[in-house]
Amino acid sequence: MAYDSAGVERAVRDLLISVGEDPNREGLVDTPARMARAWQEILTGLEEDPADHLDKQFHVDTEELVLVRDIEFHSVCEHHLLPFYGRAHVAYIPANKTVTGLSKLARVVEGFARRPQVQERLTSQIADAIVERLRPQGATVVIEAEHMCMTMRGIRKPGSSTVTSALRGVMNNAATRQEMMALIMGGHRP
Repeated sequence: MAYDSAGVERAVRDLLISVGEDPNREGLVDTPARMARAWQEILTGLEEDPADHLDKQFHVDTEELVLVRDIEFHSVCEHHLLPFYGRAHVAYIPANKTVTGLSKLARVVEGFARRPQVQERLTSQIADAIVERLRPQGATVVIEAEHMCMTMRGIRKPGSSTVTSALRGVMNNAATRQEMMALIMGGHRP
């Protein structure tokens, strides 16, 4: 389905009226058009298969752990259409001495984050894409995020974070999992 900018503008105008605002007020006149442009940018992940970034692969002389830590992302909670944001830590152990570019892992995170989402699914989608496209010995994705639906409404607990993880293949081994978590958490400063 193609992005309908005019439809978004109509919906924003209707929302403003529904909450008791005047969409013709000076500060709001251009808001529907601005929101349409903003949402188109926020939801660019709907226009792509983020896993396609992983098709760029090359061979190396090792099959040691690859970890990209602290990949910042922004997403939108599909339940309230409010932002959630945080950091993703993505790791895999190559098989057949085949790796992908480090930036490709960040692009996969970005692609899946830029759509209406829940953190649990986002975590699994990234891990599953790595397993499907790279066929590694194992993969781990850990995401730490703050959800505006918890901090600016509802329970109102700013600063609280949600952590989710997805482990695939050899990453389910207790010793490997422990090493992975130590490497991920080792980058965090008190």
